[in-house]
Amino acid sequence: MTLTQEFDTIAAISTPLGEGAISIVRLSGSDAVKIANRVFRGKNLETVPSHTINYGHIFDGEQLIDEVMVSVMRAPKTFTREDIVEINTHGGIAVTQEILQLLLRSGARLAEPGEFTKRAFLNGRMDLAQAESVMDLIRAKTDKAANIAVKQLDGSLSHLIAGIRQEILEALAQVEVNIDYPEYDDVETMTAQMLREKTAHFEQLLRRLLQTAKRGKILREGLKTAIIGRPNVGKSSLLNQLLREEKAIVTDIAGTTRDAITEFANIGGVPLELIDTAGIRDTDDVVEAIGVARSKKALAEADLVLLVLDASSELTEEDMALMKLSAHTQRIILLNKTDLPAKIDLLDAIKISALKNENLDAVERKINEIFFSGEVESQDATILSNARHISLVEKALSALTEANQSLSAGLPVDLVQVDITRCWQLLGEITGDGAPDELITQLFSQFCLGK
Repeated sequence: MTLTQEFDTIAAISTPLGEGAISIVRLSGSDAVKIANRVFRGKNLETVPSHTINYGHIFDGEQLIDEVMVSVMRAPKTFTREDIVEINTHGGIAVTQEILQLLLRSGARLAEPGEFTKRAFLNGRMDLAQAESVMDLIRAKTDKAANIAVKQLDGSLSHLIAGIRQEILEALAQVEVNIDYPEYDDVETMTAQMLREKTAHFEQLLRRLLQTAKRGKILREGLKTAIIGRPNVGKSSLLNQLLREEKAIVTDIAGTTRDAITEFANIGGVPLELIDTAGIRDTDDVVEAIGVARSKKALAEADLVLLVLDASSELTEEDMALMKLSAHTQRIILLNKTDLPAKIDLLDAIKISALKNENLDAVERKINEIFFSGEVESQDATILSNARHISLVEKALSALTEANQSLSAGLPVDLVQVDITRCWQLLGEITGDGAPDELITQLFSQFCLGK
């Protein structure tokens, strides 16, 4: 069992700043209850049972600050495995900040970004992969992304990685035994053959895990999706329909959209970072020209391109230029304005009416078909979605490949062990085993304040 480390007491606001029904100011550390008790009038917080919520008031000397409910949770059954106090105050900016400043003057220190979760990690409450999933859960833009984060927070990925590392460790131990206590003259040959079988097995496990990476990264970070087309083909109308709200101005005047508009949409559980670009055309308007340049940049950087054409008019030179410009991208061609008499028809294009919200579900199905082979799977508890985890698994797989190459070249087994040990170490960095302090500090610095 991991022993809780001794840290000073930290405090931070754990709810978003702004007006709301309730704000929460959180304390964690050995003096959390004592510090809260100095400013609280009601029951003696130092004597109340753990995991209780207590009514009272916060005072600064004799000045009443607010009427509050205070939760007291004693270590070790808390998020950080330290004593935690959460002050539930009315959700105003001024009163919340005043209570925080009062706690800081009473002996607490302002928490660094992610320091509560960092303490949970350092105190053995969770490993590094689970800690990162906390932020993934906060940032999840769809229910499927949240589902993956919850499962990883529960330790599903950590357990899988731990199991693979244990198998590698057992293989390395067996090699050591064969080398140190040889019973046969051909022990080197036997050990090399055993390692070939083991490394092939480990490679299969890691490759299977990496197969989930593309899907997982998309669900976690979203698809950067550029909506392109010449002016007045219905790009902004399409954006509004996908967002289900009026975000972009829609008029019959060409060039209405002067700059790229970026919004997130949940399309069948897949987060799409939709970029409504300015219509791409030659123009003498300086402002519109800047928007066109940004549109071309968005096109070049997009994971997915939605090329919108006007089905009610003949293809123009601008349309043909855009089809050529986007030919080597992952694109879906949309024939818009099908509520009007059709003038063009293209194979593999999806016919829609953004104005009347017709056939947009076909766009959703096409996206799933392109990126998920027709199905968005979020039930896989071992899915890789974190870029750091993906990179480490790729490096671990590379180390195994080098080990196999060394075996094929007839190098001594003890040299091959170096690569296999490297694989074991790289996988350990996913859960925090052997991860450098600088990496841990950098990871938690990306968390929001109060988490």
